[in-house]
Amino acid sequence: MPSLVWIPEDSPADSFPPANTALEQPNGLLCAGGDLSAPRLLHAYRQGIFPWYGDDEPLLWWSPDPRTLIDTESFHVSRSMQRFLNKHPYTLSIDRDFMAVINACAAPRATSPGTWITPEMREAYSALHYHGYAHSLEVWEGNELVGGIYGIAVGAAFCGESMFSRRSNTSKLALWTLLQQLQRWGFTLFDCQLWNDHLASLGAYETSRHDYLARLNSATQVTPNANWQLDTDLMHNQSHVG
Repeated sequence: MPSLVWIPEDSPADSFPPANTALEQPNGLLCAGGDLSAPRLLHAYRQGIFPWYGDDEPLLWWSPDPRTLIDTESFHVSRSMQRFLNKHPYTLSIDRDFMAVINACAAPRATSPGTWITPEMREAYSALHYHGYAHSLEVWEGNELVGGIYGIAVGAAFCGESMFSRRSNTSKLALWTLLQQLQRWGFTLFDCQLWNDHLASLGAYETSRHDYLARLNSATQVTPNANWQLDTDLMHNQSHVG
């Protein structure tokens, strides 16, 4: 079994091995070490690499094969969900309260009492948000945050990190709305990173790492027309779902 590559903390930000050299078991584990500085994180995302580790683990970097993606066109909307999207009681926003979204995503859940969104991760992604690379979409019931999603934008690729829901369907509403807005801005790739049954129920699909990296490379060469403000017709109840 190949040994795991270790990256010194003081190494240059681009000191990653090629993504296609990641281990088969555990699937996608590429290297360990380094830090969560903004330059290193941005270089990682542009190369199809992301951090994922627990409190009792070193900083681990991953690039799984296959990769999970979702397209606006393939987002699965059931009849009941379509009725919900056509008329719901919530208001939506982009980047109104990034830290509240990431903190909510990091909170323990009934099915997963632990979290990989450590305080260090929250601090690092807050820095990316400050520099204009990390973004959130919020779902509000009055002034109460009841759902949301956050991720990283690199060129015309958006890497979804996590989402949460405090009311039925609000995480799905956040994802669907974000996909609609990203498409309008010219984004060509939405990366879900890892497969799970919930994403599959929404239309997520898998593609090879080779295909993903080629599509990512193309997407990162594009500058989308994004102002990170939600279009007016997406801020409130949608009057029509296609």
